[in-house]
Amino acid sequence: MLELRPNCEHCDKDLAPDAEDAMICSFECTFCLDCVKHVLQSVCPNCAGHFTQRPIRPAKHGRNDNDLDHYPASTTRRFRPVDVAKHLHLLTTKSVVN
Repeated sequence: MLELRPNCEHCDKDLAPDAEDAMICSFECTFCLDCVKHVLQSVCPNCAGHFTQRPIRPAKHGRNDNDLDHYPASTTRRFRPVDVAKHLHLLTTKSVVN
């Protein structure tokens, strides 16, 4: 089950559980679409993985109680602004697979 983190790790923008601009990597690092496109160039600064849109969990009446009522979104904020210069340097090296 995804943690559904409440904010962008880079700019600290609020990302509600139903936010269509919430993006995640395979380790659930969470960023807003604007930061993914314009700052991170679609590469996670934590794992070098790629991003996808975070799925939206039903608020109520999910099949088998798989909804926000029974599995609420996280309230723990992770604010770790990316060192943009360092990230861009990593993007230009062969260590990141594009």
